[in-house]
Amino acid sequence: MVYVPLEKVLDKEEHSIYKLVILASKRALEIAEGQPKLVNVSASVKPSTVALYEIAEGKIKYKLRSKA
Repeated sequence: MVYVPLEKVLDKEEHSIYKLVILASKRALEIAEGQPKLVNVSASVKPSTVALYEIAEGKIKYKLRSKA
């Protein structure tokens, strides 16, 4: 099992666990559907863990959409 430090990941998302969960789940779904991984990990690592690694390394960011 792979461990991603929560403190490192929360720093990237303004200390909001809710934003982190939404961002990680959306990115994990994209990876599971075939989008390329933005970090070098083995093929056996699950998409949810890959998403957390990408967030921890700053490759994925949370962006608010403006209401139009």
